[in-house]
Amino acid sequence: MPRLASPAPDLLSELIIEACDRRMEEDFARRWGGPVAGVDEVGRGPLAGPVVTAAVILTDAPLPDGLTDSKQLRPDVRERMYEAICRDHIVAVASASAARIDTMNILAANLWAMSRAVRSLAEQPVGVLVDGRDVPAGLLAAGYRGAAIVKGDARVAAIAAASVVAKVMRDRMMELHAIEFPGYGFETNVGYGSAKHLKALTELGPTPIHRRSFRPVRDCIEARAGCKQT
Repeated sequence: MPRLASPAPDLLSELIIEACDRRMEEDFARRWGGPVAGVDEVGRGPLAGPVVTAAVILTDAPLPDGLTDSKQLRPDVRERMYEAICRDHIVAVASASAARIDTMNILAANLWAMSRAVRSLAEQPVGVLVDGRDVPAGLLAAGYRGAAIVKGDARVAAIAAASVVAKVMRDRMMELHAIEFPGYGFETNVGYGSAKHLKALTELGPTPIHRRSFRPVRDCIEARAGCKQT
């Protein structure tokens, strides 16, 4: 999937705001003539587990107090916000597995999952606001409007909501993987390369959810293959 940045005219300089609220998506909704979804991902950097994406269309229901980038929230606060967002707003989630990430590369897999999340929404938006620098090319080709918003998860309420949903969903998935694959510390490191994770990777080897195209995992596989040959 080709890398495609959002068209510059869709990112109005006067809409770059510090507070995380609805103003940006409301303006785009007026300009584009329909509902707008916020889209974000969690899990591009870990050595193991999927990348998880979420798409959220805000309804008229109130937003959770203090909504912002999920990384800035305590786990218990994220959980409460997650429940409120899923209850009161239109939400869809999609993920790309480690195998897909190895096949496509992390950027392409992430954009693929974002497209799936948007297309899975119960109500289809006319456009999307995506955290970061890329709008999925597949959505633009299908006729969706799109804008990439740098640090959008701390500026745009719909993107922040998607960030919370994706983070909680991925953390829950990694807790289940921690039970399935004990010893790697997935319940705490959620697949990132912590000292415990790297030590277990060396001693136990990679699991089926490890990303073999990521260098520490690839190096481990090559080292273990070399040991078997000697």
